[in-house]
Amino acid sequence: MNLHVDEEEQGPWTVLRIQGELDLLTSPMVRRRVHDAVAGGRHDVVLDLAGVVFCDSSGVGVLIASRRLMRSCQGRLRVVLPARGSEDASHVNRVLAALGVRRLFDVYGDAAEAVDEEAHPLSA
Repeated sequence: MNLHVDEEEQGPWTVLRIQGELDLLTSPMVRRRVHDAVAGGRHDVVLDLAGVVFCDSSGVGVLIASRRLMRSCQGRLRVVLPARGSEDASHVNRVLAALGVRRLFDVYGDAAEAVDEEAHPLSA
């Protein structure tokens, strides 16, 4: 399976909707898209991972690197994952929780919540 990334600007936020498998072969594409957003002056990024069906350590690495990049430029990174208790709880959510790194991210249930300045992240 391939990876597909759609980009949309919503106010100050760049929303990257990612679908497919986030692995050794595809994670460089996500890294590049986050870097391109920052290079273009967009320092608030949402990674919508609800459509990601598989994530390996390379995928987790690109998420952590994206967090580090956004923090270094005083930007914000928000991640969209289906809630853990829902029927469609994402593979990524389970992987991040199992590795103990989910708490590093501001996680939201959908992109609309993630770009809403009044919304609060889901608990880890």
